[in-house]
Amino acid sequence: MKTGKLILSAAALIALCAPLTFAQNIHHRKVNQQTRIAQGVNSGQLTPGETAHLERQQRSINHEERNMRKADNGHLTTADRHALNRRQNRASRDIYAKKHNDRVSR
Repeated sequence: MKTGKLILSAAALIALCAPLTFAQNIHHRKVNQQTRIAQGVNSGQLTPGETAHLERQQRSINHEERNMRKADNGHLTTADRHALNRRQNRASRDIYAKKHNDRVSR
């Protein structure tokens, strides 16, 4: 019986912490993507045009997140988090592709 209560308590704790973890992941990904873009600029791997495209993409994702939070009293729904994650995955692939396309900034 104690094992059942322990498992239930652990599940409740995980459920309470999950939104915070997702929020941290979203923030961490934004910071990571910006760092990768900055590294590409500093190394010359990204041209000014590529950099502008990637920055617009990140700005669009940030704008979408703000609108999602506004629509739900400052919170993100599960669907919102999945949509943002998909867009960040796409942005991550774009950053990689642009940094490795053999175009260099002069």
